[in-house]
Amino acid sequence: MKPLKAFLGSALLVMFTLLLPLQSAYAKPYVEGVDYVKIAGIPEAQKPVIREFFSYNCGHCYRQDSLFEQTAHLLENNIQFERTPVGAGRTSWILSQEAYYLAQKFSVTKQVHGSIFSRIHEKGEAFNRPDQLIAFFVSQGLDAKEVDSAMNSADAKLALMNYDTQAQLAEIRGVPSLVVNGKYLIKAQPQSPEALAAMIKYLSELKD
Repeated sequence: MKPLKAFLGSALLVMFTLLLPLQSAYAKPYVEGVDYVKIAGIPEAQKPVIREFFSYNCGHCYRQDSLFEQTAHLLENNIQFERTPVGAGRTSWILSQEAYYLAQKFSVTKQVHGSIFSRIHEKGEAFNRPDQLIAFFVSQGLDAKEVDSAMNSADAKLALMNYDTQAQLAEIRGVPSLVVNGKYLIKAQPQSPEALAAMIKYLSELKD
């Protein structure tokens, strides 16, 4: 009897070992409530999309910018990457929202994005007055009157209202924050471009 029991025990162990990879294959790699949460949602014109909520004044956003840029590059053929600047009711942060609006308005975002981060976090020169913002964009080759006009336009006011509305609907409590397809807010963010890209791709394909 002992040899039979030993044989059955070994057989069960082998079967259990063989089933482990099968279980892993069907296990969800990310857990709702732990790795991400589902939010009320924000309307997105295009999907799939990953949206970064950030501020040029945020030190963590500055340090994470390279990671997000690399991740966006890995996903560029499949998933749209967008940004929403957060104002948080602070003057310098609201001016940074305006800086992002102007960069988009004049199609110079790639040119000035890193420079704005560097100005604030490496040179200690945050925007505290509108004239500083105008002077910065003039240094980037834009016309002062055109920048001033754009800053005081109805479109600028609507853009800033839209930024704030998106942040509220996305339930943003801190920056940087990442939201996939306007529905899934990442809580446990991977720290390598490859791992973050894999998580974003997974969330972008969720059906519910």
